Amino acid sequence: MIEEPPLPPAPGAADSLALDFVNTAIALPGNQYADLLGSPAAVNHWLTSWGLAAAGAGVEEMCAAQLRALREHLRSLFAARVDGLAALPSALSAVNDALTRVPTASLLRWDARSGPYREASCPPTEILDRALATIAGSAADLLTSPEGDALALCASPPCNRYLLRHGRRHWCSTRCGDRARAARAYARRTQSA
Repeated sequence: MIEEPPLPPAPGAADSLALDFVNTAIALPGNQYADLLGSPAAVNHWLTSWGLAAAGAGVEEMCAAQLRALREHLRSLFAARVDGLAALPSALSAVNDALTRVPTASLLRWDARSGPYREASCPPTEILDRALATIAGSAADLLTSPEGDALALCASPPCNRYLLRHGRRHWCSTRCGDRARAARAYARRTQSA
């Protein structure tokens, strides 16, 4: 069974592979946790949704573990960017390793009937490497772009999702915003009592 996200995509995640990827680990109220990459089938489902693997790619636990490890390194880099801190060398090394695993450029192919076309060559044995490189590339692009300045952590604890903040919005979802407003209202009531 594939676990569906308990929240809608955070602002910016529908357009950013890297942002959606780091948000596959979700801390929820009541010490609950949702991992959208928690099983090989879930990883295959997520990769398929982004066009990084075929529906029946047969992702194994070893591959899923490598993707979850990259996710933690990227979360570390996102946190460093948001907090204005130096990045952990191990996180930078992991991302750079993923970036250099395979070329990400599409190759030029030629069909006798239709002529030239571009195609990403990805034998089944390279699906993981290509996915890691593509995700790492998306993260590097986000972190180095002007949009990286809009990267923020959801301001509603215990939520740990990142979003691209536009305007005054500080929450990844309406649910988190409602929870934060309710907590503030409760704090004001208990202080005045």
